[in-house]
Amino acid sequence: MTVDYIRYDILTQDALRAVVRTVLADAAAKGLPGDHHFFISFDTRAEGVGLSPRLRAEYPTEMKIVLQHQFWDLIVTERAFEVGLSFGGVPERLVVPFPAITRFEDPCARFDIQFVRIVEDDEAAGEAEPATPARRDRPPAAVPGGSAAPKPAPQPTAKPNAQPDATPESSSGAEVVRLDRFRKK
Repeated sequence: MTVDYIRYDILTQDALRAVVRTVLADAAAKGLPGDHHFFISFDTRAEGVGLSPRLRAEYPTEMKIVLQHQFWDLIVTERAFEVGLSFGGVPERLVVPFPAITRFEDPCARFDIQFVRIVEDDEAAGEAEPATPARRDRPPAAVPGGSAAPKPAPQPTAKPNAQPDATPESSSGAEVVRLDRFRKK
């Protein structure tokens, strides 16, 4: 197995979190345009999450908030956002670091990103697992029909009745297939 020393998984997640940061910063500066509103899910156990003891007891693992009509004092920094919301008529102040976000949705734009939890240890380098199970009604997407997580590269397929030229590479039974055999001439 090849080790991904560049860690494209981490770079991709950081870039998508920057999109969320930019959108929230614009909303903080100018308000929400049109019918846009945000559903933001986050891991309440993540480092730096600021919740009252009441909310932490009610949402021990994950919480979903809505930024639409009744929120105030949205502050966005490089590392987190803070917002005032009311829960059962009680005003609360939340602090959510960007790495704690597990999902960001803007239903008005059909924009939906589901972040993955990155496994950092050396043994699992290059692996990632979903932070929460994906919804079955549509795939998580950065754009309609796209995926927030990188997709594996498509495998070449042969035309029916085409026989690839194969040469034994070693005594292990592995074969080298010449892909130019499948190109149109």
